[in-house]
Amino acid sequence: MTSNKKDLLLLFDRPKEPIFIPKGDERKAFDVPAEYLSDRYRPLGTQLANRFGEEANEVVSVSRISIPNLGEILELQRDANFSLFIPKHRLYAGRLIDIFLGVRNVDDLLAVAVYARERVNPYLFNYALSVAILHRSDTQDLDIPSIIRLFPDKYVDSKVFEKAREEANVVPEGSRMPIEIPKDFTASDLEEEHKLAYFREDIGLNLHHWHWHLVYPFEASVSVVNKNRRGELFYYMHQQVMARYNFERLCNGMQRTERLIDWDRPIKEAYFPKLDSLVASRSWPSRVTNQTLQNVRREVDGIIVDVDDLKRWRDRIYNAIHSGAVRDKSGNSVPLTATEGIDILGNIVESSVISINRDFYGDVHNMGHVMLSYIHDPDHRHLESFGVMGDSATAMRDPIFYRWHAFVDDLFQEFKSALPRYSENELNNPGVVIQDIQLEVQGGSANRLQTFWQQSDVDLSRGMDFQPRGSVFIRFTHLQHRPFSYKISVQSNNARQGTCRIFLAPKFDERGNPWLFRDQRLMFIELDKFLVNLKQGQNTITRNSNQSSVTIPFERTYRDLDTSRPVGGNDLAQFNFCGCGWPANLLIPKGSAEGFACQLFVMISNINDDLIQQDTSGTCNDAYSYCGVKDKLYPDRRSMGYPFDRMPRDGVDTLQQFLTSNMRVQDVAIQFENRTFRPKQ
Repeated sequence: MTSNKKDLLLLFDRPKEPIFIPKGDERKAFDVPAEYLSDRYRPLGTQLANRFGEEANEVVSVSRISIPNLGEILELQRDANFSLFIPKHRLYAGRLIDIFLGVRNVDDLLAVAVYARERVNPYLFNYALSVAILHRSDTQDLDIPSIIRLFPDKYVDSKVFEKAREEANVVPEGSRMPIEIPKDFTASDLEEEHKLAYFREDIGLNLHHWHWHLVYPFEASVSVVNKNRRGELFYYMHQQVMARYNFERLCNGMQRTERLIDWDRPIKEAYFPKLDSLVASRSWPSRVTNQTLQNVRREVDGIIVDVDDLKRWRDRIYNAIHSGAVRDKSGNSVPLTATEGIDILGNIVESSVISINRDFYGDVHNMGHVMLSYIHDPDHRHLESFGVMGDSATAMRDPIFYRWHAFVDDLFQEFKSALPRYSENELNNPGVVIQDIQLEVQGGSANRLQTFWQQSDVDLSRGMDFQPRGSVFIRFTHLQHRPFSYKISVQSNNARQGTCRIFLAPKFDERGNPWLFRDQRLMFIELDKFLVNLKQGQNTITRNSNQSSVTIPFERTYRDLDTSRPVGGNDLAQFNFCGCGWPANLLIPKGSAEGFACQLFVMISNINDDLIQQDTSGTCNDAYSYCGVKDKLYPDRRSMGYPFDRMPRDGVDTLQQFLTSNMRVQDVAIQFENRTFRPKQ
């Protein structure tokens, strides 16, 4: 038998439903060997096959093969929550991924996956199968559905599901109205941090974080984990998250994020997620004000960790940074060089399987997430599961995520501050002069970006147990901006190529004062990066905002598989990797009603120091800044974040003093219009 590999995607459909119930719009039923069914349904195998087979439009036969032993993977209960940050859980995930990667062909993968689906925790199963499909050569052209379509409970106000079920039961498909999620459903304006809820709880933002960790798993075969410059990408993606979050805070009249560095003090921020877990059939736990990190004793989760462990690991990492070298598993000293050091450090801090010495440097990043996620019940006396900080799909909703990552980023900045400063020669591109920059905004004034609220719909039916079947939409409100384009005038003394790098930062700090460059450099968010061909003399470069090397299109974020998939060949093979990328609706921060003052920075750097010789054609090079390019080298030889990733050279106190002739800054403003645009009916 040769399976249609697309049948694998039906295993994602309605995760809690048994395998024998018809799946997908095609209503395909799986004809499985009786022993593949769970203990509950095995005695009824023939009866169930006959009953549901009659309802199916097509039957998919599943091969009978020798199934690998799932072993301890089954220790995670089907109604439990699953976290990549919990060592035992990520060990289960790594083993299941390796099982899926190890089978010979698509037929065997389908058989093993069907068997596992009936027994393995649904969150764990979907994660492991997604990673395997992305990394197997015979399945990487399949387009995995977005997690919001599988587990909408991670993103949607719990009240919505009751309304959605009522709509599905009462109203026939075609006449159903979207269920609207209130924009402010987790807190009121009495909570200052709620000003940032539109950012933290943005569905696309949280999908980005989930998908990044899908593309870059930290527990599985080394061949899957060890991607080019993986550790550096962990640093840079999260550094940019922090820069963007602090940008949003300033737009809302707030201070920059306070690092979570005193782990013995109460945490002032509270968070009440208002989410229910449909798999675990219970609410996500909350964190009340002024809770303190405690030693975690969760034998049920296999976690015994002390706050002192975090401190010891932190101190060892700082010692390595200050000494300029780390110690590998054999006790050898490995230098943290200017080019390779950040990659080594990133793998140590995240603590992936390619950490140079996991036993010694520990598990700082992940255990921080774990301890914060169990702060409400550290010894399991109340039988509570972890909070949203324990799941990569939900962690960015919580204000404490950003305080924790402000500490994590500070580790990396400590290393970066010790590196040699960029000299003028390392920044300059002799013969190239940027003469003028203009932002042209659709329907607006030049150099004045415009933002507003927009409502969009997403179908939840593939992840829900609605009866009768059919689409069930929710409507959510998110930040959006008017499309714009860059117009850059450049003079070149000869024909050449270069890399155009575009960043944006607030013009003033939270007190309204001009920045010291050493502080402002950490506030620059990357908007775009692309190759330019300059002719001798005068050049005009134009570039649309929707071409950004940072973002993925709005439609791809929400993955309407029926309308947004590319057609055929390499384009389709790249599609899943392209699910990784910053959501296009958050490319530009919110701004303010009067117009938030910013500085747009453009640089054309020397291609001789930038270029990686490789073919990156295909759809998956569109969001490479944060996600890399599938099966390729990171397509920029420079350090990620260049030219802002190091402390300034002597004599540079302001942005203007930092500039060389191949750079230019333009004052721009971001004007927020407090209007909501609804979808066209």
